[in-house]
Amino acid sequence: MRKGGSKIDQEAVVRKALNGDQQAFRSLVEEYKNLVFAICLNAVGDPFEAENLAQETFLQVYKSLPNYKFRGFTTWISKIALNKCIDFKRRAASRKNRETICLSDLEHIADEGMSIQDMLIEKEERELLDKCLNKIPEHYATVLRKSYKENKTCKEIAEEENISVRAVETRLYRGRKILRERFEELNEYGDRI
Repeated sequence: MRKGGSKIDQEAVVRKALNGDQQAFRSLVEEYKNLVFAICLNAVGDPFEAENLAQETFLQVYKSLPNYKFRGFTTWISKIALNKCIDFKRRAASRKNRETICLSDLEHIADEGMSIQDMLIEKEERELLDKCLNKIPEHYATVLRKSYKENKTCKEIAEEENISVRAVETRLYRGRKILRERFEELNEYGDRI
């Protein structure tokens, strides 16, 4: 297919590829490989990963071609490439969070300016925090929940729990230490603990 071909030419090639014409599919790959690579490189910033994602994109295009609705092939293939990149970044972020999870990251609350990916990652972090809090003594878990999830000050927690501010600070300190140990156990053993 020639560069800058008309929409009719493009759709004709797509129809041929749908009917099993391997040469037609190769011509689609040739036509769109630079666009797909550029999208992937822009999204992930690593040429090696961008090349892998471009290959994954064309594999997905091949599998999904029967679902194509003939509403703009360039848009359709671009969305597939972008979704591959989003999935890649989500997996990478998830791996990174499992390897080194930081309590300060758990203190942030999702705001409306966050991307969907960031909100999903934050949701996973909150779930992990809840799982760990359920595995520590309740008097520590209570002050940690009020501090992290409800953003309460030591003074507010002390008044609610009917204990001194110093006792709250001590429980937060010790609770964080135990919580870190639970995070490490979860990272090491997964869901078996």
